Amino acid sequence: MSVVIIGGGISGLALAHGLRSRGAGVTLLEAGPRLGGYIQSRSRDGFITEAGPNSFVDREPTLRTLAASLGIEGRIRTADPAAKRRYVYSRGRLREVPQSPPALLKSDVVPWGAKLRMMGELFTRRAPDGEESLADFGRRHVGRTATAVLVDAMQTGIYAGDVEALSVGAIFPKVVELEKKHRSLVLGMVRAQKEARKALPPGEGAPKPSGQVASFDGGLQVLVDALAQALGPVARTGTKLVGLRREGNGWRLAVEEHGQQAELAADKVVLTVPAYVAAELLRPLDEKLAARVAGIAYAPVAVVHLGYAPGTVPPQDGFGFLVPTVERRRVLGVIHASATFPWRAEGGRVLYTCMVGGAKRPDLVEMDAAALVTLAREELRELAGVSAEPVFTEVFHWKRGIPQYNVGHLARMAAIDEGLARLPGLSLTGNAYKGVGLTDCVRNADALAETLAR
Repeated sequence: MSVVIIGGGISGLALAHGLRSRGAGVTLLEAGPRLGGYIQSRSRDGFITEAGPNSFVDREPTLRTLAASLGIEGRIRTADPAAKRRYVYSRGRLREVPQSPPALLKSDVVPWGAKLRMMGELFTRRAPDGEESLADFGRRHVGRTATAVLVDAMQTGIYAGDVEALSVGAIFPKVVELEKKHRSLVLGMVRAQKEARKALPPGEGAPKPSGQVASFDGGLQVLVDALAQALGPVARTGTKLVGLRREGNGWRLAVEEHGQQAELAADKVVLTVPAYVAAELLRPLDEKLAARVAGIAYAPVAVVHLGYAPGTVPPQDGFGFLVPTVERRRVLGVIHASATFPWRAEGGRVLYTCMVGGAKRPDLVEMDAAALVTLAREELRELAGVSAEPVFTEVFHWKRGIPQYNVGHLARMAAIDEGLARLPGLSLTGNAYKGVGLTDCVRNADALAETLAR
């Protein structure tokens, strides 16, 4: 079997590796000059920065299994234990997010009235029929204030989206399943913990934590480089797909490689490019399918790194903080990068990563690098008391940054799957469809590799 993969981001790379390990013939085509897509780690002036994703959650074996097959599992570094502390900027200052229901009683993250409403989650009514927004789901379970502060902040850290628009079933399917089974999320979690304890062998105690934030010792680029090295000439950069058509039981691809025209034949083709690119490639094949894929929205995001000399800023505490929309600030959140991963800043230097824009403030991403640095410095000073002059700055613009799984996404995906069924041998995967995280992309790519190899 021969498979051509279009797109050299993490999904395409992981898929190519998975198919090769299962004995398939693979060619990967990337139109740009480099592999890795949004993942790009840089080392400069004593700092290691990330252009896109900052880390992954080491909760399941998928990514570790891939790293082990590449010989880099030993380079995985989990976050400093202090990074378990998370903060939300609310009502004029940073407030720690409680890690358990008992801690909520002592916390000031929401007022007492909101705490009492959250305790009423045990009596939540069941969900209505159809897809529900994350905001409606949150208000039904924990009330208006907790939704505006905690639920909105949580989604901001993942999607930079609009809590009123995001589909809870698409972004948090396990939470929806928990509700379907138990009605109350609190009851569901308690029962799930009891079941997990019963399943443990005698003497093993409580279940282990679900997962830690992690990266690689040189940044996420370590994973991209290892995949690129393993694939070798199979992965071709500077090669753009310009035409795709069915031919017999397979596919014929017209490509442009470094200015030269060529054609390739394949039994199967997989598009791992962003949805808006995939839509243009699909348009000559199926206009309706292309329109459905093109309908997936993206939130623009700017990543602003600010580095400081040792001893010039207040000590960083925890992973960082998120800012809910209700606060009307100009940053989505700030990662304490050098506290989370101390190896990302040499000699006591301090690194902040500020996220700007999102679905609610796309206009901010249009600002130039200098203006974004000024904005991030002003917000850091007002929110976290950081007033020193940075010794290092770096800005990345992503005008189409994070796919938005808005209400209707589940129905859209069902329609896309129906459309693909009419084009045998053609598949889609990537962060626009069934999970935006790094681990989601690797897991979905591996599952697709298994399906195609069968």
